[in-house]
Amino acid sequence: MSGGRTIAKNTLFLYIRMFLITGITLYTSRIVLKELGVSDFGIYSIVGGIVAMLGVLNSAMATATQRYLSFDLGLGDFEKLKRTFCATLSIHIGIAIFVLILTETLGLWYVNNKMVFPQNRLYAVNVIYQFSIFTLLLSIVQVPYNALILARERMKVYAYVSIIEASLKLMIVFMLGVFGSEKLITYSILTFVVAFIVRIIYQIYCRRHFPESKFQFKWEVDYFRELVSYSGWNLFGSIAVICRNQGSNMLLNLFFGTVVNASYGITNQVQAAVSMFVTNFQSALNPQIIKSYALDDKERMYDLICKGSKLSFFLVLLMFFPLYYNIDYILSIWLVNAPEYSNKFIRLALIVIGIDCLSGPLMVGAQATGKIKYYQIVVGFILFLNLPLSYVLLKGGFARPEIVYYVSITMSILAFAFRIVFLKKMIMFPVGYYFRHVILVICLIVLICVGIYTFCIPSILTMSGLRGFVFSSALIFIVSILLIIILGLNVQERAFLTGFFSKDVKNKS
Repeated sequence: MSGGRTIAKNTLFLYIRMFLITGITLYTSRIVLKELGVSDFGIYSIVGGIVAMLGVLNSAMATATQRYLSFDLGLGDFEKLKRTFCATLSIHIGIAIFVLILTETLGLWYVNNKMVFPQNRLYAVNVIYQFSIFTLLLSIVQVPYNALILARERMKVYAYVSIIEASLKLMIVFMLGVFGSEKLITYSILTFVVAFIVRIIYQIYCRRHFPESKFQFKWEVDYFRELVSYSGWNLFGSIAVICRNQGSNMLLNLFFGTVVNASYGITNQVQAAVSMFVTNFQSALNPQIIKSYALDDKERMYDLICKGSKLSFFLVLLMFFPLYYNIDYILSIWLVNAPEYSNKFIRLALIVIGIDCLSGPLMVGAQATGKIKYYQIVVGFILFLNLPLSYVLLKGGFARPEIVYYVSITMSILAFAFRIVFLKKMIMFPVGYYFRHVILVICLIVLICVGIYTFCIPSILTMSGLRGFVFSSALIFIVSILLIIILGLNVQERAFLTGFFSKDVKNKS
């Protein structure tokens, strides 16, 4: 199957997965908030965030695993592929042991001495903390299996298992009303059970279909050193991202308490749903970028990066304006009584998503080279500044929770600019072409959409409530699609998409 057809087919599976999971996730968020209450929902959000922060090593090594497995497949070296899988799984087992020690010492101390929560919830907080650790450990040892499925571009399997996972989480929600009064503890235990089931499914599938996934431990110091060295620089970048995301959540807890953490948790749900539109497309695209670099096909790599950035942004754009301008109405329908600041947080988070989605293909282009030391130092440092800058502003008189998002927007723009600079040096990326055919086109379409939604739609539609939301969203969606097709895509890109859909239809018929 050609690279384009593979991307198209994989994207289709991932989007089917996305629509089902998004619907289930948004529905379960509403029920979980209702069942747990705002304070307990905030507690679960901040405790889970602390555990995720301490699992930063896993995030760094996951990127390295994906890169090396895709690179080996691009070269067609299956002996090295087996060696890479066994080495990465050995490293992840080591990471799991180290994270267990870290979370049971430093993390446990922070939860019991620094975290802000009602003291009558001390027992519940410690129980959900332990089960959050168990869930994290399962996700760590699962990474090589997930990475292998993605590297082999078996997105259908990834989609099916994710749907099973979301369905099991939906079952958890309905079970909350059955198991006693301590719903927060019940929810954390059942979430761990789901993670365990998913872990077993992935492992069984890989062992049955991929011979290289049969684990054999071998002590290969040089190869371990290479993998760990690569992931070591990724670690710096991962720490920076964690500081921006979960660090902000911890700051909000210190300054404002668990109710604001509930708003942050709701925002993360929306952010994950919107980001999924982009990550699904990029998950199908990323292995092709890495494989193109492995085969020294730079022109195709440039083309995929440019198309990836532009199309990723357009996917976000289709949802951005309906969500941004109608978020109060959406929250009133979705959650009925949304936690305070949820609407402000979500609007600002949408802007962050719009900026970051452009960076996704650029990041993969840099990762593909394997020479990421200075890239991670500079970009990671910029992202790391989110935490100290937010703290200084909150401490120095700007005591509004949304300040963490204003800082995040600023740092995301700065990081995006430096990613482009580094890509120019690393792979001779055509920056001028990128700005003319990606950035300027995007800016033009955004300005037109802002004008239409701000000035035209209010004068055309006077309806409110559900009818106003549906008609205004449908109108801006149609206008956005037309603008993207007419102004956003060149002849080659329209042919690229037309080829995707026509081949996909032929495959189905």
